[in-house]
Amino acid sequence: MASANGNSDVELIARVASKDRVAIEVLYGRYQVRLYRFLVRLVRNEAIAEELTNETFLEVWRSAGRFESRSSPSTWMFAIARNKAVSLLRKRSEVELDDDAAMSIEDEADTPEVAAQKGDKAALIRACLARLSAEHREVVDLVYYHDKSIKEVSEIVGIPENTVKTRMFHARKKLSELMAEAGIDRGWP
Repeated sequence: MASANGNSDVELIARVASKDRVAIEVLYGRYQVRLYRFLVRLVRNEAIAEELTNETFLEVWRSAGRFESRSSPSTWMFAIARNKAVSLLRKRSEVELDDDAAMSIEDEADTPEVAAQKGDKAALIRACLARLSAEHREVVDLVYYHDKSIKEVSEIVGIPENTVKTRMFHARKKLSELMAEAGIDRGWP
């Protein structure tokens, strides 16, 4: 059997459609962390994000035969994850924020003083991001944290590309204002 790691995502989805367990394991390995981080920012709860991540892969397993390649497999999986999160959030409005774990990555080259300054600044930036509307937070997260294009965000969120651009414009403007209010300049630390 050839190594599954060399397969494209489209090939893996086709293999998942024929119930190939190795293919779903490879997709899980490639996308689990990215989907989890996306979901934790949406639902603001690590345990729920983990559950939704697993549900997303279960849906990929069940629905792979219906994948039509109109978008990339990653865009399709992010859309599934987002739809599951939105559905859950409609049912539960009391979800709490805990994205410290998702955002706290330490640079080993920093001195303890610089690391503390960065940590303080990162906390302020997270607080500013949390003050954005849900629609603005979502597009910022997909573009900046998941490297999705405007077209991919449009497909994931289900809105026109121009709406994504407008939301990004307003999100950046509002974030800039919030960061200025918090006394944050644009450099590190």
